[in-house]
Amino acid sequence: MKRRLFLRNSALGTLALTIPAIRSFGNNFSPDYNLPRRVLGKTGEKLSVIGFGGIMLNDNPQDFANELVAKSYELGVNYYDVAPGYGNAQERLGPALKPYRKNCFLACKTQKRNAVEAQAELEDSLRKLETDYFDLYQLHALSSVNEVEQVFAPGGAMEVFVKAKKEGKVKYLGFSAHSVDAALLAMKNFDFDSILFPINFACWHSGNFGPQVFAEAEKRGMGILALKAMALTRLEQGEQKLYKNVWYRPVADEEVMKMALKYTLSKNITAAVPPGQNTLFLKGLEFMNDYQPITDSETQKLLTLAKTTKPVFMHS
Repeated sequence: MKRRLFLRNSALGTLALTIPAIRSFGNNFSPDYNLPRRVLGKTGEKLSVIGFGGIMLNDNPQDFANELVAKSYELGVNYYDVAPGYGNAQERLGPALKPYRKNCFLACKTQKRNAVEAQAELEDSLRKLETDYFDLYQLHALSSVNEVEQVFAPGGAMEVFVKAKKEGKVKYLGFSAHSVDAALLAMKNFDFDSILFPINFACWHSGNFGPQVFAEAEKRGMGILALKAMALTRLEQGEQKLYKNVWYRPVADEEVMKMALKYTLSKNITAAVPPGQNTLFLKGLEFMNDYQPITDSETQKLLTLAKTTKPVFMHS
């Protein structure tokens, strides 16, 4: 099926997404369009393979947020992820998701490492997101072994996580990490339900970043949620961001972008969260319209590209 979308042949970086464009998005999808769902580890929860990255609502009007959430829900997205560090994204997502909340899997995070601050941030997030519980609550962006040690020390954030689960304020516990060593130590220290981690063709093959974490999470039966599937490389020093809410350079070529997403979805993961740009999120949904598993020749193209790409993350 040919794709004739408002995104096609447009400069993704400069396209301003309008409410009418959101409303018409997907109208020419196959009548049997069906966003697949996969089970999240041992939880039994079934999540849409494309997740909604709440950061893309940051600094957008509420009516825009309402339309984007409504459209994503209509197309089968039931996994929504957000964090306090994403500007005013929580305030936008809360009201927008409220009509669908009972049918959705809502994940939130905290970058606070001690119990007092983590408790305050959890309560603030619940209030802003207009919900009395989170399906998944995560330690956000663990970037060093030292940070992992902090959250597990007496008076650390993990005390809040365990207590919140007992109180029914969160159903499942997880973490995201930007460090292989931090991720491995976190998994060793606690039986988490999920991990949110960069699973990206260039990181995996040129950065030695991902295989060892993925293998450990898989061995433990954890739900694996993928970040950075459509990322290409870091911005050079002084290089302007293409998108306000995306700190790296995503893949620009549409076909390569699709292959990169397919590469990540070919792994034993539950879902991928596209970059924090609404047009790229919709691209991810569009790609699922005629989705086929990645081929050997597509994989080879990505491996060739990986050899000449400096990954977003690397592990020595």
